[in-house]
Amino acid sequence: MALPVHAQSQLPTLGESGDLTTSAERRLGDRIIRELYRDPDYIDDPVIADYVQGIWQPLMEAARARGELSPELDERFAWEILLGRDRTVNAFALPGGYLGVHLGLVGVVATRDELASVLAHELSHVTQRHISRLISQQSKQTPLLLGALVLGALAASKNPGATQALVVGGQALAMQNQLNFSRDMEREADRIGYGLMAPAGFSPLGFVSMFDKLQQANRLNDNGSWPYLRSHPLTTERMADMQSRHPPGANPGQAVATSLEHAMVAARARVLSNPGVDTLRQWVLEPQGIGFAAQPPQRRAAALYAAALGALQLRDMAGARSAVQKLQTLVQADSAALRLARLLRAEIELAAGDVSAAQAAMPEAKTAGVGTSTRRAELLLRTQILLQAGQASAGTDALQTWVANHPKDASAWHLLAAVWQAQGHGLRSIRAQAEAHAARYDYAAAVDRFKAGQDLARRGGAAADHIEASIIDTRLRATESLLREQAAER
Repeated sequence: MALPVHAQSQLPTLGESGDLTTSAERRLGDRIIRELYRDPDYIDDPVIADYVQGIWQPLMEAARARGELSPELDERFAWEILLGRDRTVNAFALPGGYLGVHLGLVGVVATRDELASVLAHELSHVTQRHISRLISQQSKQTPLLLGALVLGALAASKNPGATQALVVGGQALAMQNQLNFSRDMEREADRIGYGLMAPAGFSPLGFVSMFDKLQQANRLNDNGSWPYLRSHPLTTERMADMQSRHPPGANPGQAVATSLEHAMVAARARVLSNPGVDTLRQWVLEPQGIGFAAQPPQRRAAALYAAALGALQLRDMAGARSAVQKLQTLVQADSAALRLARLLRAEIELAAGDVSAAQAAMPEAKTAGVGTSTRRAELLLRTQILLQAGQASAGTDALQTWVANHPKDASAWHLLAAVWQAQGHGLRSIRAQAEAHAARYDYAAAVDRFKAGQDLARRGGAAADHIEASIIDTRLRATESLLREQAAER
């Protein structure tokens, strides 16, 4: 039976959060995430990341308002989402407030509600300190087993058979206890995540429809384990649990139809997941098929977006321009979808080398000055256009403001380094390169660049930028301290 909000917030949890402190959990997460940043599958796509953040932030606010996210966790944890090119339908939580989302998941969900249900579930894993509890429980077994579990969890994201191999590989009893505990955690994450949906502005029905998609995916990817060998409850069990929370007569909110914006973001995710040349060619040809005009607008928008981006990947600029022009005409009345179409048009024109056309295509390009937009996708793309146009100085202030407010944005730091280099500010460019490495926890590379900055400042003599040199000295000392801590953890 469905419970009122005040009752849900008072439901018992699975126990204490364990012996691992929040600081130790964050450090563990930093160590894992450092490796994931180096994974070739990692992708920083501002358009998809912006869309995911638009769903993630309301869920965070709902967790704060309901008391699920404590001030301590809010302050100490990273709360970063990493995108991976993997085409599997998956997302995962890591220690310290890091979450991973596969493009395969973004590409298959039909609505914002479905994607929100997955993010709410993973957010609840973090707020309930499930990883800390797992580590606390495993510390009663053996540290080696804990290491195997962490490696197995990462391997399982790419190879579902890896988890089964761990089960039969030895210490099966201890692993069985772990799996039993994980199933309880999955149910708790479902329950708490479900409670975040409506306060965050999403329909809880997204949980049920998402489980249906997972069930379909499992038919293709499942290794056939019996329920007692699964780290997650059977999807049918979880679906039934979610359905029972809004019985007949209750109003969990109406399921929302696929929006044009969502259809286009999902199409972008599918293209960027590296599907192969043959698949890209099929997507390019899809809008030319018989009966295409009779399809729903969302389906046509997704197909045209995939065709335009696919043609861009194949370096067919004429085909990309043709498809994106048809897309803009189709979505003209939808402001969110039109924004995405114009960003794609600017992306295509920039790749084609037509800087003036790229500038004209940018959203709000005719009515707003450079830097007035606070949206990351516009900021980064507009700066790239200005850089290629030889107008790098016009984008400096906006980018500096952004990295001041988002110091962990490595891509923005890399772009700022290029902007400063184009203006002849070599010392500033080197510092930005160092900050980009530090943002990815590659402290050794950051120290190397900071030292290069020191050398350049010394050679500059009286003409050196003494303020910038002083900043580099301070940041070098701080980063060397972090590097020592990092080395001690190995």
